[in-house]
Amino acid sequence: MSPHTGHSPGRPPRSILPWLATPALLVFVGFAVVPLVGVFALSFTTWDGIGTIHGSGLDSWRAVLTDPGLPHALWVTFLVMAVSWAVQTPLSILLGTFLAGRQRYRAVLGVVYFIPLMLSSAAIAIAYKSLLDPNFGLGAGLNLPLLVQDWLGRPGLAFGVVVFVVSWQFVPFHSLIYQGGVQQIPTSLYEAAQLDGAGRIRQFFSITLPQLKYTVITSSTLMVVGSLTFFDLIFVLTEGGPGDATRVLALDMYKRGFQASLMGPASVIAVILVLVGLALALLLRRLGGRDAGASQLEGA
Repeated sequence: MSPHTGHSPGRPPRSILPWLATPALLVFVGFAVVPLVGVFALSFTTWDGIGTIHGSGLDSWRAVLTDPGLPHALWVTFLVMAVSWAVQTPLSILLGTFLAGRQRYRAVLGVVYFIPLMLSSAAIAIAYKSLLDPNFGLGAGLNLPLLVQDWLGRPGLAFGVVVFVVSWQFVPFHSLIYQGGVQQIPTSLYEAAQLDGAGRIRQFFSITLPQLKYTVITSSTLMVVGSLTFFDLIFVLTEGGPGDATRVLALDMYKRGFQASLMGPASVIAVILVLVGLALALLLRRLGGRDAGASQLEGA
């Protein structure tokens, strides 16, 4: 450390460090905070999206909170969230652990597994909608009676298709997170377990899973909060149907705002989505604990 400047050579002074974050802070305020404030203000207005904005007090809030469709949309949203988390998390952990190996072919498989994440959600929905068509889809083409069903016309099947497609698209991303977490676990732990006679399954449950605790919290937070914004895939795949079987809050917001031209109620739902997302993120953070290890990487 230089005695004249009070900081290490090659590093900026501490007084300059806060200013280095200013560009990111300005972008965050401009593209996150300001729109949120605008949406919150619109929730107290009546606007069709084109004409003059008129203040309406709590009318939009009363209309949304007393709408019998809101509890159903909330229920479907949480159901998609819970089931997709239950499907994605085990698969992501297993794939991430597998891809963390040192075999050469695993790097190639890692690239192949990552392909679904690079595709557009709308394109994926169009592809699956065509593949599942009972008349011209994959089942009819291969003459497989099991696949020739009205997948998107029956509530239970449509919900299952949504969860499957969502999991197929996002499992690669979370597998990548778990792959990084597994690679940070010290190999000395596995070597000691091998000396004690522990097999791979025992090592997985006794070493890998406990060391991935905070990785699971991080992945689950991204998974749960991200599920609140599912719109394009569900809109193209089912449009919320059949009936309202797959009508999640984000889709409900779109239909109110852009199909019914009710920007006030749509803004109310947007505020509800933000509040639910914040509450879930804080809850998952508390579940992760506040001990000293929470601020450290697994295996450190």
